[in-house]
Amino acid sequence: MTDKLIGVFALAVLGGFLGILLSFVPRVDLMAVVALCFGLAAADLFLTLKRGK
Repeated sequence: MTDKLIGVFALAVLGGFLGILLSFVPRVDLMAVVALCFGLAAADLFLTLKRGK
């Protein structure tokens, strides 16, 4: 149970950091990299939690 909470909290912190980064540097190419980074992190969290580890 705590693994899920820590994982969701870490994803939220990553999203906050990337959101702040995009607010200061609003570039289209950076937005693509941020979206890819956040998407990969979210997919990894989802697959890890689904697997049951």
